[in-house]
Amino acid sequence: MSIAYGAKTLVLIPARMASTRLPGKPLADIAGLPMIVQVAKRAAEADVGRVVVAVDDQQVFDTVQSAGFEVVMTGQQHQSGSDRIFEALNKVDPKGEIEIVINVQGDLPTIDPQTICAALAPLADPDVDIATLTVEIEDEQEKTNPNVVKVVGAPLADDRLRALYFTRATAPHGAGPLYHHIGLYAYRRAALERFVSLPPSTLEKRESLEQLRALEAGMRIDVQVVRTVPLGVDTPADLEKARSLLSTSSN
Repeated sequence: MSIAYGAKTLVLIPARMASTRLPGKPLADIAGLPMIVQVAKRAAEADVGRVVVAVDDQQVFDTVQSAGFEVVMTGQQHQSGSDRIFEALNKVDPKGEIEIVINVQGDLPTIDPQTICAALAPLADPDVDIATLTVEIEDEQEKTNPNVVKVVGAPLADDRLRALYFTRATAPHGAGPLYHHIGLYAYRRAALERFVSLPPSTLEKRESLEQLRALEAGMRIDVQVVRTVPLGVDTPADLEKARSLLSTSSN
């Protein structure tokens, strides 16, 4: 896929070894490959630009490199994935040639490459600083689950929202669809640079949602509506599900 508006795009995949629920998560075997390599493969299949994995552990670094993917070592002090990808961006592109950065979480081994592509669509509008993804909630239990982050947005088209708020509460009130936020972001370089320079904001800390920092600072986030939520691997049960999905798809 080529980007219609000619931007130079970098896909960055942050990966941390520290995980309380699933120790050593990036190296967990899924269908014969470490999880982080499976994610890198999905990102390469999206074909939107250069793919780099940002790691904080030498074993993960060596694993990714031996699989043939570009990898960069970052510090262990980062509190968020956005801080890690900003460090990685400046290491791999010191001349500032990259214009758009897509942040793909390192625990999405089954993500559809077209979902990664979809994150770029809102950035065709030059007024958009950050793009992200959502899917309409169909499961009634998800509507009241605080672990399911909801997007409150103004419709721009059948498949596009302008984000007004992100929340763990059931919102907005009243009749109409609710949307499950997918934590995959595409940033303009300048927007990412500004974002990481800002201190954590009041609502960000209250909701424990980093993206609210951008909204509170007046940055524009548009949201592309996609069809499915990619499986995030956070627990042993998630890992077994991912193994089953990828083993089936490879047969």
